[in-house]
Amino acid sequence: MANISAPAKPDEVKQPERPKLLQIMGPGLITGASDDDPSGIATYSQAGAQYGFDLAWVMVFSLPLMCAIQEISARIGRVTGRGLAGNLSRHYPKPLLWTLVSLLVAANTINLGADLGAMAAALKLLVGGPVLAFVAAFAVVTATLEVFLRYSRYVSVLKWLTLSLFAYVGVAFVVHIPWSTVGRDLVVPNIRFKADYLTVVVAILGTTISPYLFFWQAAQEMEDLRAVAARTGRAELLPHAEDVARSHLRRIRWDTYLGMGFSNLIAFFIILSTAATLHAAGIVNIQSSGQAAEALRPIGGAATFLLFSLGIIGTGMLAIPVLAGSAAYAVAESFEWRSGLDMKLHEAREFYGIIAVATIGGVVLNFTHLDPMRALIWSAEINGVIAVPIMVIMMLLASREDIMGRFVVRPRLRRLGWAATTVMAVTVVGMFATQ
Repeated sequence: MANISAPAKPDEVKQPERPKLLQIMGPGLITGASDDDPSGIATYSQAGAQYGFDLAWVMVFSLPLMCAIQEISARIGRVTGRGLAGNLSRHYPKPLLWTLVSLLVAANTINLGADLGAMAAALKLLVGGPVLAFVAAFAVVTATLEVFLRYSRYVSVLKWLTLSLFAYVGVAFVVHIPWSTVGRDLVVPNIRFKADYLTVVVAILGTTISPYLFFWQAAQEMEDLRAVAARTGRAELLPHAEDVARSHLRRIRWDTYLGMGFSNLIAFFIILSTAATLHAAGIVNIQSSGQAAEALRPIGGAATFLLFSLGIIGTGMLAIPVLAGSAAYAVAESFEWRSGLDMKLHEAREFYGIIAVATIGGVVLNFTHLDPMRALIWSAEINGVIAVPIMVIMMLLASREDIMGRFVVRPRLRRLGWAATTVMAVTVVGMFATQ
């Protein structure tokens, strides 16, 4: 990893202009959008199909928790100039680091394979053809873009891909939504203390608060520091000048709020769309995002089916690089290898090799007889196991003055971060208790 120079002195710092919206939208937007991957779409579709509008409240409840934990991960990356694995390596025992990173790579690879399969199935629904060939094609395209496209250009591609998620907003306005019922269920949620209901709640929370998102956003803040260095010849962490430091933190905060808000809004509309169509028609069991799209065709019409299917493909193109990339950052930083999407292939062979191996692993899973839903359950369980210790470590890192200096998290954000960690711990216990 490239070295980051010491912060500039106050008189060396050029006062920044007020950031524009497109400048604010960065790692947080991409991270949030990638959370609505095809496997996440399957989870939200199942929630809407099985329980109608009853579970829409979960998206509202989880939003401040998501914002807090993702903002903390972004701050760690920006202040220290290292990703989460790099900070873990410096401050915690190596066996703990290697265990968590190994589990992260396993979960990401399984999730990646499930997403590739969902994208291929959606494309087959649209144009017909061999699913396995589509799986391989999607893998080649996403890996090639991630490895060979320049970082600034690649980030622009990912930002444009977030627009594919608006397909699900379009679906909600194509079908009839009883908004008075939705509003009532949001204000007075119909919470049921039954195993099946709690299992779906656990699945939603496990999908929205996921470890690969922590690693990716912290790493992208690190990448942004390098992009500054490439443009100006000098990279800064958070500089000493108070107003400049606040500008950086404000950008991180609003980027995270926009990204997580966008993510939850899309998930909210997926639940509404499937509740108003599938649940209303008596279809209460959805096993995949592709099945949800196919079930929507006779109920919601051709436009609904088309929007839903295109959304699956678009979100997969966005999520697969994030899944493979977060695994690569974690492994490369664990072994102190050069890492970063701003580097050329010969400069970071190990980093790009991990991206290739994770992507190939996802392809191989589609050539086995592994049940897709079983694979997603395994992935959710692994993510649940590692999310809690990673979140605890993040909270401890963000609260240490010897690491964060005067940029330790403030009490309000700290309380929200610990609340998210507690909810995730309860979620994990609930996941195993309700199986």
